[in-house]
Amino acid sequence: MSGKATGRGELVDPVLEGSAGSDYERYLRTEDLLRLQKPPEERAHRDELLFQVTHQSSELWLKLAAAEVAEATSRIEHREVAAATRLLRRATLAIGYLTDQLGMLEELSPWEYQEIRKVLGHGSGFDSPGFVALRRLLHPLERAFEAEVARAGLDLVELYVEGGRHEQLYQLAEALVSLDAGLQLWRARHHRVVVRVIGDGVVGTQGTPVEVLGRLVAQVAFPRLWEVRNELTARSVGG
Repeated sequence: MSGKATGRGELVDPVLEGSAGSDYERYLRTEDLLRLQKPPEERAHRDELLFQVTHQSSELWLKLAAAEVAEATSRIEHREVAAATRLLRRATLAIGYLTDQLGMLEELSPWEYQEIRKVLGHGSGFDSPGFVALRRLLHPLERAFEAEVARAGLDLVELYVEGGRHEQLYQLAEALVSLDAGLQLWRARHHRVVVRVIGDGVVGTQGTPVEVLGRLVAQVAFPRLWEVRNELTARSVGG
């Protein structure tokens, strides 16, 4: 360790490539990031900033969730169950942040939102690249999990009944359930926000009735992990 004193100026002067005034800005590419929202003079309504920031940050959380799910699937395939579980917890946290920030959209005036809606074109949450990517990864994740359960010589009922003997695999199963539950809560919250802002008897920007969005709330990604609860209850009640 050098005994030479280092001046504060040397520590704050940027060393990363870029034109921004600090390494914080250069590393996070804040100049690019903060240009992604419409400037005030281009906004149909001042709340376009709220609308864009909420949805753009949603895409970032979904991107992170998808990356964690993809890596978790790979870890399961390589029999690294504990590592996969931790990654799925991170994905679930990302979905939780995604859900919480929907509260910002509840602060939109239903009438003033109509001004924003006029400039959305045919834009719809159904086209979210982050959610489309995440949804495509859920089935491979399910297959990898089921293969790992089979390798252990178990079925799901046995895994839950004998959970203490297969703790890591049990925790992995519950991590999948938590992720699925988080996605259900997000869909439910999103549906309620849409109803609160535009109503439940109208159509969205792509002509899809809001009631269709409501029916999607009950979808699950890992049905067998929910069905096994019924089987465990029936087994217990049946003695």
